[in-house]
Amino acid sequence: MGHKCAEQISSFLFEYDTPRMVLVRNKKVGLTFRLIQLVVLAYIIGWVFLYEKGYQSRDGTISSVSVKLKGLTLTNVSEMGPYIWDVADYVFPPQGDSSFVVMTNFIITRGQKQGTCPEHPETGVCDNDSQCTGGTYHRQGQGIMTGKCVNFSSMQKTCEMFGWCPVEIDDEVPEPPLLLAAENFTVLIKNSITFPRFKVSRRNLIENITKTSLKKCTYHRVKDPLCPVFKLGNIVKDSGQNFSKLAYQGGIVGITISWDCDLDWPVRYCVPVYEFHGLYDESNNISTGFNFRYAKYYRENGTDFRTLYKVFGIRFDVLVNGKAGKFDIIPTMTTIGSGIGIFGVASVLCDLLLLHFLPRRNYYKQKKFKYAEQDSFKAEKSSNSSNLPEKEKDLQLN
Repeated sequence: MGHKCAEQISSFLFEYDTPRMVLVRNKKVGLTFRLIQLVVLAYIIGWVFLYEKGYQSRDGTISSVSVKLKGLTLTNVSEMGPYIWDVADYVFPPQGDSSFVVMTNFIITRGQKQGTCPEHPETGVCDNDSQCTGGTYHRQGQGIMTGKCVNFSSMQKTCEMFGWCPVEIDDEVPEPPLLLAAENFTVLIKNSITFPRFKVSRRNLIENITKTSLKKCTYHRVKDPLCPVFKLGNIVKDSGQNFSKLAYQGGIVGITISWDCDLDWPVRYCVPVYEFHGLYDESNNISTGFNFRYAKYYRENGTDFRTLYKVFGIRFDVLVNGKAGKFDIIPTMTTIGSGIGIFGVASVLCDLLLLHFLPRRNYYKQKKFKYAEQDSFKAEKSSNSSNLPEKEKDLQLN
């Protein structure tokens, strides 16, 4: 028993078995095999290694964005007279972050104060007080109903409400847009990113941008693609939209900053790419444009008043995408291993062709496989037994 165990251990430790190889001389199969290998090799080298950089480890980015706008314009409407608009008037929110709105048009309602007055007819007309439930409000209403039905005009009655009076009535959007000059305003976008895994930080104010050049440069897709100062009209144009149409009732534009950094090269080659996208669908005529309301408050003779603005503007959303890669032996070996595994596809496909589709497939099957059937095994065992000496036969039988 000990001798047999020793033989088994010796066989396990000191022997090596390898699959049986069958060399097939067939031009069709051989050419197919080499072509598949060539395609796999081109995929591994061209796509996996060179394009996808499968030899690198990857990291995402953490980023922050701030913006600063510049520009002045003059309006002269009956409600306000001559009025200069600067960044404190037409930019929302004033601190400027990754999403900001530039006002391009507005409707103004002056002299509102808290009190009671008739609702706007768009909320709904009434015939008697029973149609106005006190203490409630309509979805489109501008205040809380008092329960009375009062005259809005000589032709219409509406529910009386308690709120800011008089209610906002004018809903005619000025055309052309009052702040159409915003097309020439500029915005400085400052973006800072970091790749924590590689401990690399970058800004879009790259090395060749100085204080002097920053005051003079304007982004251009070809002439100056790294300048972080953008003309609003050019942003809208590059997004595939018309500034005048967008300024009339407002809209949305997306600005993407993409960082795709190969950190196997010096870090100065890690630079941003800017793209602009129209996010406003002009074909949809339901709830068109982009607008909101804000108010300026003041006090006169102990009474609080406000001037209400219905603002139409262009909303700019700045989105940052970033990825970085650097050589790492672990993904390199993983990619090589997976590539070697893909080479096995060539053998599988050629075996399929060889054993199932070629005219001599049965002959190839006999050469590739050795069949061990039960009857053949018994016959072989009997033949081997007949050649043994008498003593060994007896031992075998016992």
